[in-house]
Amino acid sequence: MLEAAMIWNEPNNKSHWDPEVDPDWSRFADMACRAARAIADVNPEVTRVLGGISPIDPGYVTRLKEKGVLDCVDVVALHGFPLDWNLWPINAWPDRIAEIEAVAPDHDIWVTEVGVGSFGAEEVQVFGVDRTAELLIGRVPRIFWYSLFDLPQSWGAETRHKEAEGSSYYRHFYMGLIREDGTPKPALDHFARHAPDLGIMQWFHYRDPRLDDAVAWMKRLGVTHIRTGLSWADSFREDAIGWFDRQMEALADFDVTVTFCFTPQHRGIAPHHTSAPQDPDEFADFCAAMIERYAPAVSRRKAAVA
Repeated sequence: MLEAAMIWNEPNNKSHWDPEVDPDWSRFADMACRAARAIADVNPEVTRVLGGISPIDPGYVTRLKEKGVLDCVDVVALHGFPLDWNLWPINAWPDRIAEIEAVAPDHDIWVTEVGVGSFGAEEVQVFGVDRTAELLIGRVPRIFWYSLFDLPQSWGAETRHKEAEGSSYYRHFYMGLIREDGTPKPALDHFARHAPDLGIMQWFHYRDPRLDDAVAWMKRLGVTHIRTGLSWADSFREDAIGWFDRQMEALADFDVTVTFCFTPQHRGIAPHHTSAPQDPDEFADFCAAMIERYAPAVSRRKAAVA
């Protein structure tokens, strides 16, 4: 079941939103509100989530609040990787959450990406899973571990500067609980001890061959909620709806938070997936169409009656 729609992914991270096109996030705020209203018009029961912020920045949330974005969403989502990319220790998680609660007191706070990679040592990831569970379970209502699978080296990571980022770039390929060759890492068993309180965040690429294996692994692990994405950019690919249908059908047994993001190159102010769109209503229309297809209000009411 699709329970929540996330509007964009890490909008305050320049790898996912271009600050040169939108230096004060006015374009993002306008686009996010249009998308949120479009989602609510189709099905007001779908929880609307402000795209997980990274870094966790109360000043950024305050700025969006001043622009009216928090009036349009139900949840503020956070992303944190204290042992890989963030400049704060893992034990500071409660403090980071409290900082956002202080500026968004009327909103639920979700942690929609949290992870510890095995880049340096797989034993570090084992510690990271267990300590993350201790710190977050019971503190926030939704937690999504990033991720189930390692990112294949040949696919590349969605960052703007690639190898120029040094080790920060290469860490993207070691965040999974399962290696690229399909073998489990030691942290997988530790994750299973914390499911279903820990969900999984797993991006699926267009026609991703790992989809069926992911579903089988998540069911085996006891996962009940998953976060993934439907890419606006991918919607222009050949048979995009066929792929979206296959993905959402495969995930039908889970509570799904779907992320709407990534600007088609030919629809952005700049020709890049991080760009603000030329017409924000086009993104809102995409969000509405996906909700109509995968979480229409009529079918949800029928399910409730049944």
